[in-house]
Order: sequence, then C-alpha cells, then structure tokens
Amino acid sequence: MNSLFLPGKTLPALPTQLHPFIAPLNASGAPERFTFPFNYDPHPWAIEASRQLQSYLEDMDDWFLDLGLGSSDQGLLQGKMFGVLVVKDRDGRLGQLWAYSGVVTGGNDHADFVPLVFDIFEKNGHYVQENHRLEKLTEQINVLIQDKDYQANRQKLKNLQSKHIHLLDELKEKHRTQKIQRRKQRAQKKLELSTDKYEKFLEKQGYLSMQAKFMQKEYAIYLDEKIRNLRREVEVIDGQIDKLSKHRKQSSQKLQERVFTQYQLLNANGESKSALDIFKNIPPYFPPSGTGDCAAPKLLQFAYTHGYTPLTMAEFWYGESPDSQVRQHGNFYPSCRSRCEPLLQHMLKGLEVDENPLLQLQNNVSDLNIHYQDEHLVVIHKPADFLSVPGKNITDSVLQRLREKFPDATGPLLVHRLDMGTSGILVAGLSKEVHQDLQDQFIRRSVEKRYVAILNGIPDQDYGYIDLPLRVDLDNRPYQLVDPVHGKNARTKFEIIEKSDGRSRVHFYPITGRTHQLRVHAAHRDGLGCPIVGDDLYGASSDRLYLHAESLRFRHPISGETMSMEIPAEF
Repeated sequence: MNSLFLPGKTLPALPTQLHPFIAPLNASGAPERFTFPFNYDPHPWAIEASRQLQSYLEDMDDWFLDLGLGSSDQGLLQGKMFGVLVVKDRDGRLGQLWAYSGVVTGGNDHADFVPLVFDIFEKNGHYVQENHRLEKLTEQINVLIQDKDYQANRQKLKNLQSKHIHLLDELKEKHRTQKIQRRKQRAQKKLELSTDKYEKFLEKQGYLSMQAKFMQKEYAIYLDEKIRNLRREVEVIDGQIDKLSKHRKQSSQKLQERVFTQYQLLNANGESKSALDIFKNIPPYFPPSGTGDCAAPKLLQFAYTHGYTPLTMAEFWYGESPDSQVRQHGNFYPSCRSRCEPLLQHMLKGLEVDENPLLQLQNNVSDLNIHYQDEHLVVIHKPADFLSVPGKNITDSVLQRLREKFPDATGPLLVHRLDMGTSGILVAGLSKEVHQDLQDQFIRRSVEKRYVAILNGIPDQDYGYIDLPLRVDLDNRPYQLVDPVHGKNARTKFEIIEKSDGRSRVHFYPITGRTHQLRVHAAHRDGLGCPIVGDDLYGASSDRLYLHAESLRFRHPISGETMSMEIPAEF
C-alpha cells in the first residue's frame, strides 16, 4: 500500500494543490502507462481521485459560486469540466492534482486547484493593460455607431438610395418599352419605305437610342448629386469606424500572439514550447481562443513545473449540462480535440502512453460480412467499432476493404455511412450510375430505415418525434451541438418497444440523416433524455455502442425491385 506521506521520514512541505489520497492506494495496481487522453477507460486511481474531488465539491454550499465560476444573478448555473491527475513526487509520494477547464475573469487562483499555465489577469500585466486599451477602442466605436445623427443619416441615405434605384428602374423599363416599339417600327418601315428613306429612318432611330442612353446616364448622375453631401457625411463616420475597427483587430491579433507566446508548455523531457509555435503547422495555424486553459494542460504543466511524474489522468463533467451540449453529471469525457490535441501531443512526449484503443478495435475485424450481393450492389453487415471510411489516423475501414475486394468497381462504392460504434446495414454501389441512383434515393428520403438501440433510462413518452437541429461543435469535433439558429434540421421518429431494469429498447426511424443524430436525440434533455448505452460521447462507455441499423428498404436501381434488407441486432 502507498499513500501520499511515507512514514518515518521528514519530507519538505508540499503545495496546497497536491492533495493526499484519503484512502491508501494499492501499489500493485499502479498504472503501467499514462492515459491516452482522447479515448480511455479511467484507471482506478483516477476514479478514486475523481470521487475525492467530487466529494470536495459536494461539501460546498454552492460549488459554482464558491469557486468563483459565476455570479449569483447568472440564472441557470451550468456545469464545468474538471480534471484529476495522479502524480508521484521526487520522494515517491503519491498525490492528486485538481483543475477545472477555462478561466474566470479576474484570475484563477483558488488554492486547491492548479493555476493557469499563464496568468493573463496578472495585475498591471501586459494583457490587462492592452485589454483595457481594446475596451477603450470598443467604446469609441460604439459611441460612433450609436450616435443619433449618424443613425438618422444612415437610414435617410438608405431610403433615398432605395428610392433612386426604383426611379432608375422605372426609367430603364420606359426605355426598354420604347426600344421594343422602335424595333417594331423598323420592321414595319422596312416594308413601307424606299431604301434611302429607310436609311434616314434608321439614323433617326439610332439618335433616339443614343439619346435614351444619355438621358439614363444623366439621370443617374442627377440622382447621385442629390445624395452626395449626405453620403459624404455618412462615409466620414464609416471611415472612422472602419479605421478604429481595423486598429482594434490588429491590436487584438498582436495581443493574442503575445499571450500565446507566453503559454510555454513543458513535456516530460523538460522541453518547453509556446502554444503559438505548437499551432504554427496545424490548421487553423493559430491557437483557438481558450487554448491552454483546459484542465489537462494545466494539470500536466503544474506537474512538470514541480518535478512530479504524471501517472494517470481523467476528466469528468460536474453539474448541469449546457442547452446546446449533452453532458452527463459525473461522467468521464476525453480531452477536447481542437485546443488540447496539439498541446498534449507535445506535453506527453517523454511519457509511456497507452495506445489509442480504437486502433486495437480495428484489428479485431477479420473480413467483411457480406449480407447480399449482385453484379450492381453490395449490402454489408458492418461490425461495431469499425470505421465506415478511412479516418485521420486509421485507413482500415469498410470502404478500404470494399476497394480491395472489388478492384474493378467504377463507382465511389459506399452510398452512406454509419458511426464507428454503430453496427448494421451498409449499402455500396459497384458502378457510378448505381451509386448515384442509390444516393439520390437517400437524398430524396425515399429509403426506409430502422435502427434499434438500448437506452440507459426510460423516456417519458413511448413514441413520437424528436426535432432538434444539429451542427458540429467546431471546437470539439466530432461532437454535435443542438443549435436552433445555425443548426441543420434533424428529425427522428421513435417507438419504445421494451422496458426492463431501468433500460429501454427503442426503434428509431431517422427522417433526416445528420451526424450523430440518433445519439444526440436520445441523450439530450430536450430529446429522450436517455443516452444510448455505451455512448462514450454523449453518455457513458460500455463494451460497445448499443445502436444497430437493422432494416433498410430501397428500390433496386437496375431492376426496380423493392429491396428489403434486415439484419437483427445481436444484443
């Protein structure tokens, strides 16, 4: 057994951020390698540290306010992502570090949590001073924009410009009508007049046409003259606003560059690298806002700074879920991709890290299971935990296997996709024409689909529809957000077919086909409020994701026959 303090030795005092384990840990159960932060089952030591931190939060009267995460008039107090890091110090003592993701305006100096990698809120520091200047620029811009005379002149100019466009359109329509009349006159006069008289008539017609164009141009100049002074007044203020806005943008960019240069991140080899340098070769080639302030980099930075050896880590959500996201209180989650992945790739150098478990899952698939095949199309039974198409770091997939099995196929092959964790029916076309026909059927929503899933919980309704628009979380792909403003329409029909032991078996009939649609619609509080069992993104991990595409009905592109495919779920 091993605890933070070793008996019989006088050792130096430790920072208040390093917490002892209340119960001794079993030394024989020590982690062999450090946690792969983007896909993991938490180690028992990390689970114990998380329990201890959650107990600490539960003992507070109001953890959200006591930690300074918001004000009492904020309304709905949202939850927070917390992280724990189990470490060993130079004297072999075990302990745990705590952190929460993000910063709080004014600082982040709660004694029991590790500090920021770089404290941008340092009193009289460069960031505070420059941010104050930016705020002054914003105030100047707002004063100009909100000036009553400026607003009135802008509206007046807009109305006059609209009126003048209408007047010009009327004149153009008048000249167009006259042009049609002249064309008819030319045709008629050609029959009535001699050649000489007809030439003179054409000359007169040409003069009238030139005169019409001249009048139209002059009228446009006349209308423009009427608003010239007003437009100049507006443009003067527009120019001032534009100049201040550009200055603010440039100043903000310089400040961000300076700040991210100050985020000097260490790794286990003792190497230091700025966030700016880490992102310079990684799209979007500049650190996103909030980079370096998530729990994982803060924990590792503190450990390296104090000479601790990181052993295992975990991150969990505590509190209410945001309206747009699906977060389950107390559930463990991977580190975010957009901000943390580039940083952690650097910060984990020098540590022995667990292999990405997704790579191991891929290796377990021996061969494609073909459910149906003819000379035009193939229906595959995709296993769970296998990619439909090649991923960022994994090429092995259904599509790759299809290309190897059907090297003479002329089409793009796969017509649709299933999430890696989802099992069930996938259709592929063996020619470009068949692929296009099948894809059109999916686009027109004439394909009938049925999924079966096991939910962790029992929904309030037994059947109905879910309408929650979705879009990708740009800061944390592949997560999807519920977004009524910018999200794409997403609709699902559902029917509960069995309830037992706090779980439900459900049939899903997706009307649209958005990424993670069924998973979000099941887990979100405005959907069924019951995540699919094994959903490690929107619920809790298990032996697999209990979601299966079991039925597909479509028209054969060549024969026109109705094809009804069904592969029962194996759960």
